[in-house]
Amino acid sequence: MSRSIRACTFLDKGGTGKTTTAAHLGVALAERGNDVLLIDLAGKQGDLVKHFGRWETVERQIAADDDWPNISTVFQDQWSAIADKLGDAAVEDLILETDEGVDLIPAHPGLDSLDAELGNIDDAHDRYSRLDTFLDEYVEPLGYDAVLIDLPGLTNNVSYNGLWAARNVIAPVEMGPFESEQAEALRADLDKIGANFDVDVELAMVLPNKVDTRTKLAEEYLDAFEEAYPEAFVSSHVPVSQDIRNAAESGRTAFALEEPSTTAQRAREAFLDNAETLVERLERSERAAPAGGETA
Repeated sequence: MSRSIRACTFLDKGGTGKTTTAAHLGVALAERGNDVLLIDLAGKQGDLVKHFGRWETVERQIAADDDWPNISTVFQDQWSAIADKLGDAAVEDLILETDEGVDLIPAHPGLDSLDAELGNIDDAHDRYSRLDTFLDEYVEPLGYDAVLIDLPGLTNNVSYNGLWAARNVIAPVEMGPFESEQAEALRADLDKIGANFDVDVELAMVLPNKVDTRTKLAEEYLDAFEEAYPEAFVSSHVPVSQDIRNAAESGRTAFALEEPSTTAQRAREAFLDNAETLVERLERSERAAPAGGETA
């Protein structure tokens, strides 16, 4: 592919499994032969990097004041000057390698003030397109096949940047009425972005997460989500699994478990299926989109 496929995990609600989904879809894409970059914009706690056991490295860099440049730096006015001065090292220093086949740009405490800083930019296009510009000018030359961005669980200037840059949203949803309402609100938000800024941001995947199909209610919600989002819904739902939680706490994804439980194995198979579906959908969308990805 001449250009990386891009997607972000987003829902205006915490706790739906956005970070876990980004980590596991990233590894699943890598398992299928793709070069993958993950970007964590979800907050300074670094949950995404913790999935890959690299949080101590990031913490040491922050404590030693050896954390510049970082992901928040790329949103600043002086980023191009920094990149010109540091050359290739400017982007290389942002990226961590992991043991599971994906590269990662970790979150940073500077993200906490980034929403307010972006809010001070008067021009809306400039305010919301800074991550997109960074990806186009500095990440695309690195040759990644896929870039996945983990966004905050709320709508702010940072998440708008991620939506604008990715143009494709993966919405992990749990089986409940509140998630259904949030997914509907997300679709309305994406329509609003398209109308206000003349960019197409698609709901590419509604991914049922932490599903316990032993309950009738879960089956009813699966049917309801499929009916509401026929084009975005994926039938390979991710089952609830304590193994996934345990793996994350030990700095791994379920793909790194040597003896996965039945539910963890089913989750791995679901993520592999969904990774293949995601590539197919995004490549099809890329072929159908006008040049530049903007609406007509």
